[in-house]
Amino acid sequence: MTSSAAHTVRTSTVTARRLHYYRRIFAAYLTPQKSHLTFWHEVPEVNENFRTRELGEYYMTFTAKADYPGQYDSAGIPLLNYHGTVGLQYNPIAIAQYGLGNYNLFCRTGDVERCRKFLSVADWLVDNLEQNPAGLWAWNHHFDWEYRTTLKAPWYSALSQGQGISALLRAYRETNKSAYLEAAQRAFGTFAKTVDKGGVTYIDREGYKWFEETIVDPPTHILNGFIWAAWGVYDYFLHTQSGEAEFLFLEAVRTLKANLRHFDAGFWSLYEQSGTRLKMFASPFYHQLHIIQLRVMHKLTGESVFADYARRWEAYRRNRVKRTLALAYKALFKLLYY
Repeated sequence: MTSSAAHTVRTSTVTARRLHYYRRIFAAYLTPQKSHLTFWHEVPEVNENFRTRELGEYYMTFTAKADYPGQYDSAGIPLLNYHGTVGLQYNPIAIAQYGLGNYNLFCRTGDVERCRKFLSVADWLVDNLEQNPAGLWAWNHHFDWEYRTTLKAPWYSALSQGQGISALLRAYRETNKSAYLEAAQRAFGTFAKTVDKGGVTYIDREGYKWFEETIVDPPTHILNGFIWAAWGVYDYFLHTQSGEAEFLFLEAVRTLKANLRHFDAGFWSLYEQSGTRLKMFASPFYHQLHIIQLRVMHKLTGESVFADYARRWEAYRRNRVKRTLALAYKALFKLLYY
C-alpha cells in the first residue's frame, strides 16, 4: 500500500469513528426517545443499610433502576433499547442490578411485589446461565458491542458474573431454593480461571489479579467493572466461607490498592487502562461511580487508601475547571479511538 493510500485509509477510519461518535451522542442525549443509557445513568449512591460481614442489602441503592421506565418482556424482565441494528436486548448486568434494586426495596418495605420482581430476576439468571467454549458457566450478551474491538456475541463479563452471583445468593437466602445456590456456584467458576482458560481473571506481569469487564487482548482493566465484580466474589465468600473466594477478594483488594494511582490523572479519574497514547477519562457519571465504589470498598475493608482516593476524586468532581478539562479529554478520546 502506498503512503498516500495508507493516509486515505487512516483518514476514512477517523472520519467513520467521528460519525459513529456523533450518532451515538445524538441518539443517547439529544433525542427524547429512551436508550440503554436510560437504565445506566442513575445517580450513584452508597446504600447506608448494607452490612460488612453478612449478606443483606446490596452495597449500592439502585433505587432508580428498580423502577426502570423502559421496556420489559412478558415475565417482567427489563429490556434495554440500543436502537439501530442492535435494538432491544437482554443485558445480564442490567437485569441483575434491576433485581438487586428491588431486593433492597423489599428489605426496607416488605413489599411482596418487590420480592416478586427480584425473584423473577433470579429465575431468569438460573435459566440463562450458559456454558462457554471452555465449559465454564456464564451469562452471555447475545449482541455485538463496539468497544476497542467489536465484542462478538456471545460475550461474557466479570461484571455480569459478579452481580449475577450477588443477586442469586440473596435469592437463596430468602427462599432456600437450591437452584439459586447451584447457579451461583457454577458462575463463580469463571473467577477461579484465567481469561485464557475461559474465565474472567487476568494476572498481570506484577502478579496482580484483575476481574475483566471486557475480555480483550491486551486487557483494559475497566475500573468500575472490576470493583463491582469483586463485590460478587466477596458475597460468595460471605455465604459459602469459601477459602478460594476469600483469597480472590483479598487479591482484588491488593490489586486495587497498588494500582489506583494509575487511574488518577491528577485532576480526574480514568475509566480504564486503555493502553493508548491519550488516556480514556471517565465520564462525569463514571467518575462519581468510582467515588461511591471506593467509599464502599473502604467500609468493606477498612483500608484508608480507598477513603483517601474517594475524597481526592470528590474534590476533582467539585472543581468546574477540572470537570471541563476531563470532558474535553473524554470527547477527544472518543473521536480518536473508541
